[in-house]
Amino acid sequence: MGILSLITFIPLLGILLILFTPADKKAIMKWSAAGVTFLQVLMAIYIYVHYDYTAGGVNDAGSFQFVEQMNWITAFNIQYYLGIDGLSTPMVLLTALLSFLCIFVSWNIEKGLRGYLAMFLLLDTGMMGVFVALDFFLFYIFWEVMLLPMYFLIGIWGGPRRIYAAIKFFLYTLLGSVLMLVAMLGLYYTSGLHTFNMISLMSAATTFNHATIHLFGMVLPFDKLMFILLFIGFAIKVPVFPFHTWLPDAHVEAPTAISVILAGVLLKMGTYGIIRISYPMLPDASVWFSGFLALLGVINIIYGALCAMAQNDMKKLIAYSSISHMGFVMLGMAAFTPQGINGALFQMFNHGTITAMLFIVVGVIYDRAHHRDIDKFGGLANRLPLYTVWTSFAFFAGLGLPGLSSFISEALVLIGSFKVYPSHTILAGTGIILGAAYLLWTLQRMFFGPFDAQKYEQHAHLSELVEINGREIFTLAPLAVIVLVLGVYPMPVLNLMSSSVTQLLTIFQPLLGH
Repeated sequence: MGILSLITFIPLLGILLILFTPADKKAIMKWSAAGVTFLQVLMAIYIYVHYDYTAGGVNDAGSFQFVEQMNWITAFNIQYYLGIDGLSTPMVLLTALLSFLCIFVSWNIEKGLRGYLAMFLLLDTGMMGVFVALDFFLFYIFWEVMLLPMYFLIGIWGGPRRIYAAIKFFLYTLLGSVLMLVAMLGLYYTSGLHTFNMISLMSAATTFNHATIHLFGMVLPFDKLMFILLFIGFAIKVPVFPFHTWLPDAHVEAPTAISVILAGVLLKMGTYGIIRISYPMLPDASVWFSGFLALLGVINIIYGALCAMAQNDMKKLIAYSSISHMGFVMLGMAAFTPQGINGALFQMFNHGTITAMLFIVVGVIYDRAHHRDIDKFGGLANRLPLYTVWTSFAFFAGLGLPGLSSFISEALVLIGSFKVYPSHTILAGTGIILGAAYLLWTLQRMFFGPFDAQKYEQHAHLSELVEINGREIFTLAPLAVIVLVLGVYPMPVLNLMSSSVTQLLTIFQPLLGH
């Protein structure tokens, strides 16, 4: 068994350990989950250290690394095919790190702990599998595996409206999955290869470009129709306006750790799917759709920022800010320039670390005050100075302060997109200003000014309003270090991606005028 199989399926070992642990041994369950996710982190570090930066990837089977390939369902030419390149390796690192930290974010969970940890570890396997799968059928199975545990994690361990939020999440995601399944079957049969091997399907791009499909008496271009079906499936996950409405509800009701995973990893799967599958398999349709994708990115940026500014619930504010920041990923992807694509991929990684910090600091204050209403706070810096420092750092990272990681990725996106979409880029720049406005305004309202003890006593006992503790700092510190280091020296991640991005762009050079 190769390292990619191990890093994907080792959480299942954790599930077995937890299922056979006596119900009253909750500490053993937690440490078992922490142990297997820590092994994932060690394997992710091994992959990073041994990754060959010079290898390309994307549409060349020989350029993928740590490859594992064997026949699985031979009757339909389905393979167990794993491998990583510069597009997927940063996401593997991010998934392993956030899964490990989220076990400690979940440390206070007492209700149904065995079920919670089992569902979380199953979710972990699904997420990791999506980023390492190179067979479309296998990719789809991992994509679907995530749906069930996330539904239960929100629906059982969530807030007062958890059932509504879980069902809404399930229905939206299921719709996207059905459309993706239709597109997957269309590519399987139309390629003439009768395979789900992603590399082989990429080699059939010319066949897809010239194929047509008869639908309801109309003759439609096959590649454009498949691109739209795949795009809707991936766009729901991002989420792209107008498919975004499930996200704020899911975030508000989900436990803190699940909000971290939802924003830190699951949203990235949508944009990852477009770059991994739609772009190399359907290049003509990708270029045809790029202007609309850029427009949707700008809408996400500005609409998400304006909605965030209107929120009083901290979780809703960060949820809408995620919609806004994922707009930069879409804008960079639409530009088809080295800076734009690198910036988009780097933003995916950076947003994962920063939004994780933001949701963790929200969870810290919610555990103490038992509410997230911004207007009901005030003067927290007088009472919780250390917590104020951590929250301020997370907020400054979120607004893209120079010297922190998101500044680099957003700058690359704007540099890369300005060549192709100057008006879109200028509008996107206003989103950065709006982001600074709502985050600084929130910081001012919550932390500065006089501390009114009577106001806090209306919602919780003042004795509960204690400083951030060591376990909570442990979950924030690694993320803060990454944000700071990559803000000063981003090359450890950019070097991972550069060869794969270069090879991806060679597909589009004959199709583009820039």
